[in-house]
Amino acid sequence: MNRILGQGGQGTVYKGMLADGKIVAVKKSKIIGEEKVTEFINEVVILSQINHRNVVKLLGCCLETEVPLLVYEHIPNGTLSQYIHDQNEEFPLTWEVRMRLATEIAGALSYLHSSASSPIYHRDVKSTNILLDEKYRAKIADFGTSRSVAIDQTHWTTLVHGTFGYLDPEYFQSSQFTDKSDVYSFGVVLVELLTGQKPITIIRPEEGRSLATYFMLSMEENRLFDIVDPQVVQEGEREGIIAFANLAKRCLNLNGRKRPTMKEVAAVLEDIRKSLESSIRQENSEEVVEDATAGVAHDQPWDVFSNPTWSSSQYTGTGSSSDGIPLLSLKTQ
Repeated sequence: MNRILGQGGQGTVYKGMLADGKIVAVKKSKIIGEEKVTEFINEVVILSQINHRNVVKLLGCCLETEVPLLVYEHIPNGTLSQYIHDQNEEFPLTWEVRMRLATEIAGALSYLHSSASSPIYHRDVKSTNILLDEKYRAKIADFGTSRSVAIDQTHWTTLVHGTFGYLDPEYFQSSQFTDKSDVYSFGVVLVELLTGQKPITIIRPEEGRSLATYFMLSMEENRLFDIVDPQVVQEGEREGIIAFANLAKRCLNLNGRKRPTMKEVAAVLEDIRKSLESSIRQENSEEVVEDATAGVAHDQPWDVFSNPTWSSSQYTGTGSSSDGIPLLSLKTQ
């Protein structure tokens, strides 16, 4: 049992070793059947088109066995979900780390949507599908239900598939999946990073069982800082937290057309992160000055050091649907 790295809707992932001693992850389908073989083949086709540092690499496959097997690079440090929802002293999720991870994930999704040989929609973006490597860099995984679409194709009409708490309501209504459906799911991940709360829970009031709904209500009622993770409040600059929250709000717009593209999301996160880094450098330089002047006699009874704070714009801003009743193939987290 200690060889099991994880279990999901498509199969179990085991830790394995190649003949040369290289440690790998091997995904084995749970169910023997044409549908599962198709999903595994789909993942091979999708991942063969992708070369990005923040997307898990497929090393090989075996589709001729009774149960399909896929072999990936081994990502040793678990899922983002584990670090958000289960405190880990070895790798605390500081505000700086949360910003970096959000930027890495957004960059990878932007690549999938805009820079791959054909646009790729992930279709199951969530914190349990984001792995952390040996340097705690984000790696997007689980492409079994992903779709590669023609460059001029705006949506994919299909059986509704996804995870409660992350599922785009517009897609749920219309069965039409667009790039903005991935944006919605990523918006939920942003709110997880911001609040430390789970996407679905019975602990919150009934109208807030969904984290997305709870977050949007809190924003409307000007109660953002009531729900932000205490560590974020302690470490983050107010302007940066507000900018981050406003971006998440745009991603979660019920009207897909009004959501930003992943390319826009990645750019905004990069701007917020640069402002954060600038603020940290400023604080560090002030500490160096204070250390250098400690114990030195001065003519004046005190010294005055400026302590400016960075400011960032709050990034406020602003799919087609059909009347068809969607078929459901949903899974809980």
